[in-house]
Amino acid sequence: MTTQAEIIRYPQLPLAIYREVAAHLQQIQGVKAELTPQTSKQFDYFQSQIESVRIEYPAELPHQDKQYLESILNHYAQKYGNYQRKLA
Repeated sequence: MTTQAEIIRYPQLPLAIYREVAAHLQQIQGVKAELTPQTSKQFDYFQSQIESVRIEYPAELPHQDKQYLESILNHYAQKYGNYQRKLA
């Protein structure tokens, strides 16, 4: 089975909310979510301790599950601002 991986980053999203995003994404069958620690060397009080969430899922993820994944990401974008997304 072929998998696809992406890095999702919400600038200044708090640690607890990153954990919530990962928990919600993992509710989708076949989706794995892993938090990536902050790599910045400069301390910024407003910067999260987490840099991003890495998600991995089957390349053939069913359409309904893809829509659910997108709706989760967009829900947090509406509450906390746009996210950046790139292939891992």
